Amino acid sequence: MEKKSKITITIILIALAATFCGILAINLTKNNSPAGGMQRGRRGGMGGNTTFTVRSAEALVSTLTDYVITNGEVESQSAVEVFPSMSGKVSQINVLLGSHVKKGDTIAKIDPSEPGTKYALSPVEAPISGSIVSTPLKVGTTVTTNSAVTMIGDIDNLQVSANIPERYVSELKIGLKAEVTLEAYPGIIFTASVSRVSPVVDSSTRTKQVILNFDKRDSRVNAGMFAKVKLYTSKYSGKLVVPSDALVTNDDGTSYLFVVNDDYTVSRREVKTGKSIDGKTQIIDNLMAGERVVYEGMLSLSEGAKVNDLENPKPAEKTETDEKTETSVGGNK
Repeated sequence: MEKKSKITITIILIALAATFCGILAINLTKNNSPAGGMQRGRRGGMGGNTTFTVRSAEALVSTLTDYVITNGEVESQSAVEVFPSMSGKVSQINVLLGSHVKKGDTIAKIDPSEPGTKYALSPVEAPISGSIVSTPLKVGTTVTTNSAVTMIGDIDNLQVSANIPERYVSELKIGLKAEVTLEAYPGIIFTASVSRVSPVVDSSTRTKQVILNFDKRDSRVNAGMFAKVKLYTSKYSGKLVVPSDALVTNDDGTSYLFVVNDDYTVSRREVKTGKSIDGKTQIIDNLMAGERVVYEGMLSLSEGAKVNDLENPKPAEKTETDEKTETSVGGNK
């Protein structure tokens, strides 16, 4: 029995030794094979030959125009409130909103009678010619000589009144250009110019009122319409301008960008910036006009990295076959 146990143990040890030798032989074969060496060689070479795909833009001298966006209301350039000459109740209204009247026309009548008395109706006459631009009071309304019955305006000559926040007051002046859009006509721009600037700031709203006249008459524009106003203020010119996305800001507040070189590598440049408006930023120094800066894909770059610029592709290199073809064509000529 003891002899059989010794034989069994011996067989197991021999089997384990054979298995170990087989595994060792397989590993040595893999390590020494040409295919394994080639694969390692490819992997080792990838880091130095990586080309990053980017998009770039040319740095150009350009003008940035600052602006203020606010709301406004279309109204008549000249409008007059109409007041009665006597107190009493409105007994008759002869006009509607939008009605055209001439100077001297009777637009309403006031009954000055009181309980126990009877007086003739007092006419309310139009002081100017124009159109009714505010809803007249209803019949039966009690009025005084300080109550406006309605308003008459010249709807052929319209303007926009807008309130500008106090922080922009220093930039306001007559002649500034603006773009006006109306909810009734989305996507259509009506141009206007500042014709008047209020001399005071409203203490309750902290705004200053400006009046803009339309550059052209347009029948689509009506008094009372809500307007969105884009008022152009200051212009900044004489500096290089690049996409704001091209700039990377350091923790200390400094900025840098990547410039694409002629050999399609990039150089990291620290720059000083100026005004930024609508995704464009002025560059004050360390950049020349015509140089291309990376504005997409720059976060993966480092000094000297190779790039494939989708906006300015690298010219295809001529092959030996191309050169022979050109020589042959030239010789035939």
